[in-house]
Amino acid sequence: MKNALSVAMFALAIVFTTSVTAQKFSGLDKSPADIASYPSSYRVSDKAIRVIYSRPQLKGRSLSELAPAGKVWRTGANEAVEITFYKDAKFGDTAVKAGTYSLFTIPGESQWTVILNKNLNQWGSYSYEEGADVARAMGGVSTDSESLEAFSMAFKEVDNGVHLVMGWGTTRVAVPISM
Repeated sequence: MKNALSVAMFALAIVFTTSVTAQKFSGLDKSPADIASYPSSYRVSDKAIRVIYSRPQLKGRSLSELAPAGKVWRTGANEAVEITFYKDAKFGDTAVKAGTYSLFTIPGESQWTVILNKNLNQWGSYSYEEGADVARAMGGVSTDSESLEAFSMAFKEVDNGVHLVMGWGTTRVAVPISM
């Protein structure tokens, strides 16, 4: 009898313990986070640049509605994009030191202004401060025949460096970077 009572109490303790420590996990983010790096090969551990961003979806909306021309945009969704240069680099025409920066854009018709900002851990562009800008570069706009539903970033090797290419819908923006 004493043994049966001990087993019952143990079973109750397990039931209450597991219900108390059960963890609720959130569902999938509507704009999942992603990473692009240069070089992009997973086998290369010596990266020069890494960008962490969230990927909003168009879902029948227009790019101009989600990233209005002439206004600072967070360049994706959720938190501001963070770009890390593991080596000193040239962003457009401006020399930048190795380090991590927030990245913002100001969309335009034929060019986008792409901004490196020293303030990190920002939500969107709500607390963006122009005085904290480290560099600004112009990114040329082009159109592609393939439409991208999810905002995307990638690096493309070119003569004398790479381009950080941003794409959404049929719009592509390429920003020159050299090491």
